[in-house]
Amino acid sequence: MIYSNQKTLTWWEIKALQTTKIEDIDFPDLVALDKEEQIILIAEVKGLPFNFQEAKAKKYAILRLIDYLKAAKIVIPFAMLVDVNNILIFKWDGNNLSEPIISLNTADVLSYYEPKFRDQSIFSLYLKGLTEAWLRDLAYHWKSEIPPLANKVAEMGLLQLLKGGKTQLY
Repeated sequence: MIYSNQKTLTWWEIKALQTTKIEDIDFPDLVALDKEEQIILIAEVKGLPFNFQEAKAKKYAILRLIDYLKAAKIVIPFAMLVDVNNILIFKWDGNNLSEPIISLNTADVLSYYEPKFRDQSIFSLYLKGLTEAWLRDLAYHWKSEIPPLANKVAEMGLLQLLKGGKTQLY
């Protein structure tokens, strides 16, 4: 989506204009926007059989996040890696990606939206949907007044940015 109030195009917008086939555009798996529709978080989400437990896989995923963040041409304050084991949230200052500022147990968070989370195989597309459900619940409380671990998300300053915002899956 091209924002008419922006002076420059984001990397994703430029890629969209340059490509002839939508499948040629490389996007993060999930993007969260604040109430002014500015990107505040990008995420890479990997369900079974993949995860970020192996050091090489985690390093590659972090490098992809950094590439997205640098290419955006705006400072996106947060990045997130999600697999069936953990949700890792990082801060981005425009130059450096922090170490994870929080590590959440994925089942503890997402079993609220899928009660059988711990008892079944969760593949990428479903994990993306569950992660999006949690972020949307944090943004506008569609399921609960106090979504899972909202207090932890508030401590890092992300909850305040999510309020009234929305998400987009890619």
